[in-house]
Order: sequence, then structure tokens, then C-alpha cells
Amino acid sequence: MASVGFLGLGSMGAALARRLVDAGHDVHVWNRSRGPVDDLVAVGAVACATPGEALAHPVSFSMLADDTAALSVLDAESVASATGGVHVNMASISPAGAGELQRRFAAAGARYVAAPVLGRPTVAAEGKLNVLVAGAADDVAEVEPFLRVFAARLWPLGAEPSTANAVKIAVNYDIIHAIQAIGESVALVEARGVDPGLFVEILTSTLFAGVVYSGYGGMIARQAYDPPGFDVALGYKDLLLSAEIAGETGTHLPTLAALTAVFERALAEPDLVRLDWGAAAEVTRRGLLPASDDEREGGAA
Repeated sequence: MASVGFLGLGSMGAALARRLVDAGHDVHVWNRSRGPVDDLVAVGAVACATPGEALAHPVSFSMLADDTAALSVLDAESVASATGGVHVNMASISPAGAGELQRRFAAAGARYVAAPVLGRPTVAAEGKLNVLVAGAADDVAEVEPFLRVFAARLWPLGAEPSTANAVKIAVNYDIIHAIQAIGESVALVEARGVDPGLFVEILTSTLFAGVVYSGYGGMIARQAYDPPGFDVALGYKDLLLSAEIAGETGTHLPTLAALTAVFERALAEPDLVRLDWGAAAEVTRRGLLPASDDEREGGAA
């Protein structure tokens, strides 16, 4: 078994690190807050006092919340400890952030692979994530045995690490559309007295089978947004990243402004902001956004 480092022990990172521990690896963990570190030490991990200690192992992983966290923790001083090793960043960050991290690791004589994941922490705990992986072929081959500890399937996306991050953001953009579509259609039928659970069952049993509609549909029908697997602020982050990628590529996203307005309103609601991003559906159900002039004219017609 191998000696590996792991940085970032939120709900997803902790589940991934635990998979490595359970697979028999010698896992050295670091996190800003001590609680998750202690939990993993209790099952066999080794605590690290600094990010550099975790990065000093031949293979290291990180699952940090966003660009700000990743660029702060994986600074030049810490990354210098990774010389000769390969680092796998599993977080949802921007392609630009991934490019900067790739440069930092290269400058330190280390290699860099991007491997953002599709799935929630419960899926990670079962080792059934879909992992989007991009990087130099030899580097990907070196870390593949570790990634298979987490994955139902690996999706190779080429030699440029940032491509995996762009794909992950595009997937999350689709999920946001699904959440909003479910929320809008539930609001339509609830106004007619239809049970939302029955309506979601109709959706998922006929034309919209799949984990997003079944998972988020059930969540929205029951208004079961707590505890969050991925909160509203993280969903908003991915909308901003979608806008960033669209700007870089000159791609027009007609629904982006409307979705952004929904998430901004959800962030402004004290009882929604702390919940799972599926709670963005409540903005429409509660009628928290005013109708546009075109919508009002359409309704009057």
C-alpha cells in the first residue's frame, strides 16, 4: 500500500480520504479545522500540521471548496514540498484556477492532474463516483489505481487538466437547470392542488428517469434540503464559473441570467442560504422573484 496525502476534509473530502484509509493506504491528512482530522485519525489516518506535510508524499489529493481556498492552501511555499510527486485536485474550480495550480506544481518540479467528481458524499463513501480526469497520460496512469478506489467510472478528458474542470462546471450547469425546471413545474401543479410527490413520481417513472430528477425531484417534493450535500453558495459559485467560461469562449448562455437571479435571491433568504442547492427551487415556489414585463404580458394574453 502507498503513502498519500489528502488536503481538505469537508463532507466530500472526508469521504474520499476515508475510502483511501479503508483501502489500506497510509493516508496523511490536513484540514483547516481540526475536527475532521481527528475523525480520520481515529480510523487510521495520520494528522499533518501543515499543507506542505500532506503534499510531501509521492501522491497527494486535495478537495478544497473553491478557487480562493485552493489557491490559498496550495501556495508556492506548500507546493514546494511536492517536488517529484503528483498532485490530484478533485475540487470544482475554474479552468483558470486549474491552470495557475498546474503552473505552481510544475515550477516546484511536481506534476498535476485534475479529477473533479460527479456525485454526492454518500456516493463517494460507497466508491461509486464518476470521476472526470485530465492530465498527462503517464501521470493519470500513476494515480488511476487510487482514483478507482472512489469511482464507478473514470472519464478521461485529455492531457490538459483544466478541461476536466470545464466539463464539471458544465455538468453542474445542467443540474442547476434541472433543479429550476423541477421547481417551476412543481409550482405549476401545486397551484392546482396536485401532490408534488405524485408529480415527481410521474416525471421519474416516465420521461425523466435518472439520478438528478429522482434525487432532486424527491428532495424538492419533500422540501428536504437539510443537511446539505452541496449548498446554495456552491451552486452560485458554479453559475459564476459558467459565466466565466462562456466569456472566455464567446458562448452566449440565454438562461444564465435567470438562473443567476434565482440563486442570488436564494442566497438572500436566511432560511434558504444554509441549505442544499436544491432549495433554489423554493424561490419559484414562494414567488420570491417578480415576473418580468414579458411574463406579465404573456399571462394577460
